Amino acid sequence: MAVTDTDGSAGSQLIDAAMDSAAGPLRVLVFGATGYIGRCVTRELVARGHGVVAFARERSGIGGRSTPEQSRVQLGGAEVRFGDVSDPGSIRAEGLRGEHFDAVVCCLASRNGGVQDSWKIDYQASLHTLEAARAAGADHFVLLSAICVQKPDLAFQQAKLQFEQALMNSGLRYSIVRPTAFFKSLAAQVEPVKKGFPYVLVGDGEGASCKPISETDLAAFIADCLIDSDRQNRILPIGGPGEALSARAQGELLFELSGRKPWFVRVPVALFDGVIALLACLAGVFPQLLDAAEFARIGRYYACESMLVYDAERQCYDAAATPSTGQDTLRAFYARVLRDGLAGQELGDQALFRHPDA
Repeated sequence: MAVTDTDGSAGSQLIDAAMDSAAGPLRVLVFGATGYIGRCVTRELVARGHGVVAFARERSGIGGRSTPEQSRVQLGGAEVRFGDVSDPGSIRAEGLRGEHFDAVVCCLASRNGGVQDSWKIDYQASLHTLEAARAAGADHFVLLSAICVQKPDLAFQQAKLQFEQALMNSGLRYSIVRPTAFFKSLAAQVEPVKKGFPYVLVGDGEGASCKPISETDLAAFIADCLIDSDRQNRILPIGGPGEALSARAQGELLFELSGRKPWFVRVPVALFDGVIALLACLAGVFPQLLDAAEFARIGRYYACESMLVYDAERQCYDAAATPSTGQDTLRAFYARVLRDGLAGQELGDQALFRHPDA
């Protein structure tokens, strides 16, 4: 498996000793446990026999619709504790409760990718979880990051990257997981295609390639980080099985599975550029439009950039260098949602810009 070796300063003897002690069930604290990936990670850890405490908001899910009782049901087998990740006091009092944890898993992500929310959650709240890991005596911190931080043009990418650096400098063993696009981020056009509408491409549709990964395959990969020394003190880009798929290839797959003749509509990249320039100009006068401009930048980024390992020397994305894991394929996912609908795959707060790191 290809990984990025960033340090190794903990030393092989320390890692081997830690792994020996981790042979049995671990006590794990999960932050962001009610999110799309965090929920699956929590369930996976529970299924493996670990003692899991899930720290969550009292009102979670899309639009805050999930009640505390619903969260407990969704995270069955974990002890669910409620509090505010933006408040270190809440984390200590409600999350830690003076107890020891072997490891911390952080699956936090800003809800909408806005500038202030990104720095509040992807950096500052994540920093609070790192402080909590130290306070709890944890010696391993697993972070769900994003592969797109390789080219940090957006606020949430810059915030995530800055926290990654803080984690690497913390002295704790770390596993920084950078997944490619999730299945649900590629589901926005399923219903329109099913209803007879065209598939919308930005540009020629040959860019924006990815190796999409399911939430369950990613959760298993993250859980393995706790027991696999090869995944520690590493940055771990990861995608799902199979070849990389461009935006056009994703559309062609949808048409094939829906039994329809391919019908594409192209939107010029220049349209995004014009909207971004206009909103950025207006945001100088009306600060409330700052996030609107950022959302437009996010839309452009994901319409044009690939979610693959980026070769900085050659200045291109490299599908062959992007590791794969799991068995779930986008073909099987599309077939299922075309048949059964998108329940459980709603984009929610990210719907406007199809944010793949939600």
